[in-house]
Amino acid sequence: MDHIPTMASVMTPFPYWIEVDESLRRARGLMVEHRIRHLPVMRARSLVGVLTDRDLKRVLDPELGLPPEDELFVRDAYLPDPYIVDSMTALDVVLEHMAAHHVGSALVTSHGRLAGIFTATDACRLYCEHLRRLFPGRGGENVA
Repeated sequence: MDHIPTMASVMTPFPYWIEVDESLRRARGLMVEHRIRHLPVMRARSLVGVLTDRDLKRVLDPELGLPPEDELFVRDAYLPDPYIVDSMTALDVVLEHMAAHHVGSALVTSHGRLAGIFTATDACRLYCEHLRRLFPGRGGENVA
């Protein structure tokens, strides 16, 4: 890597997303099926928040005495005002913000529309690739 990449080159493009009025059961199903922990939340084609697996676990905790799962919706659990960046934002800017604010994901837009997602897991993957390029044959590639 000879330059700092932009979000467009490191994000997961075309992420799964969910409408704010969908059920939490549907949201959880999407997250389990696609093995994801962050789900962008939309309202009438506008990005309004993010739902995380932690939010789901918190809201679905039976000890809280909440309504039955079928009566809970994304709007009851999502985080409004997510960290949103443009696809041309430099990766270092996003990483610095995520670390400083303890943010687990950045929702990436292009021309004001959801284009991708970048998570802490993506950051770990990128760093691993970077280290292996810097130190070929000296890493733990075979460690499971």
